[in-house]
Order: sequence, then C-alpha cells, then structure tokens
Amino acid sequence: MKQRIKQSLRLARVVIYKETLVDFNEHLWTFLGAFVGIGSIGLVQSYYLSETDNLFLVGSFGATSVLIYGVINSPLAQPRNVFGGHIVSAIVGTTVSYFIPTLWLAAAVAVALSIVAMQVTKTLHPPGGATALIAVIGSTKIKSLGFLYILNPIASGVAILLIVAMIFNNITTSRQYPVNKHWYKVWRRRYIKKKRHHHQ
Repeated sequence: MKQRIKQSLRLARVVIYKETLVDFNEHLWTFLGAFVGIGSIGLVQSYYLSETDNLFLVGSFGATSVLIYGVINSPLAQPRNVFGGHIVSAIVGTTVSYFIPTLWLAAAVAVALSIVAMQVTKTLHPPGGATALIAVIGSTKIKSLGFLYILNPIASGVAILLIVAMIFNNITTSRQYPVNKHWYKVWRRRYIKKKRHHHQ
C-alpha cells in the first residue's frame, strides 16, 4: 500500500513538473500555433457570422487549441478525436435541438448524448461537449444554420485548426504531431475486439 502511494506521488510530481516547466521554445510554438489557428478561424468566420457568434464559437475551439497546441501527445488531441469529436457532437447537438424544444432539457441531452456518441465512435474530445451545447443554446443565427452548422463553422473551423497544428507542431524537431502518422487510415482501426478462444 505504501509503495503504491509513493509511486502515485512520484507520478504526480513528474506530471506537475512537466506541465509547469518553463521551456521558451515549447511556449513559443504553442503560442504561435494557437494564435494563427484561432486568428484564421476568426478571420474566415467573420464573413459569415456576427461578431457575437464568432466569439461564442471560438469558445469551443479555444478548448481544442489547448490540446492540439499545448498537449499534443494526448490521445484526446489526435486528429481523429479532434475532427470526429466535433463533428459527432455537432450532429448530436443539431439533431437534439430539432426534437427537444425545452432549452434546459435539450442542453442536458445534447451534452450527455454527445459524450456517449464520442465514446462509441472512439472520437472522445472534451471540447465536443461544448460544440453540442452551442448547437442548442446558440443565437437565432446559429440555429438558423440547421445542419449546415456541422459543415460551417464546425468542420471548416476544425480543419483550419488541424492544418495549422500539423504545420506548427512539426516545424521544430522537438515536437511531432500527430503521434500516429497513419491516423488517417480509419479503415484499419478495430472497433470490436475479437474474443480469443482459449484451448484447454
């Protein structure tokens, strides 16, 4: 028991140390990536949405930026999770907003269902919950987009963030993104584990 506590404390120290480590180069590339990614989305979307909507949507992508520019090795920050999580959640949120008129209930169902949907599709990405919520509680202009909300601003915004992440996270040799270079080969991913038959 004492050994486990010591190991847990040692792990906690390592995590805290790494997460609070002052590394100028690391912070520089994190800043540049997040700045260019969010700035590009704001510029592009300003032609389609009002300033208020633009800021509201960036809230969802802001959380994504923390992961794909600041914690690039996290499983939740990989392209499949980022793109899939936002798209799945946008679909769930938009669909729920159509069928449930009561705001508080729709919000609760959208967030809860989007989490389960991401788990099932193996695309868990925390900011996806915010994307689902925005589809329900967004302004009239956002709601008027209907299912187009999935394509623009969500899909287009996520695409911009990922492109910028792949550029800035690979400029320096100390960073590599994504971790799995074959992430796009979704057809090779196993969704159902085959049961092994043990021969006695």
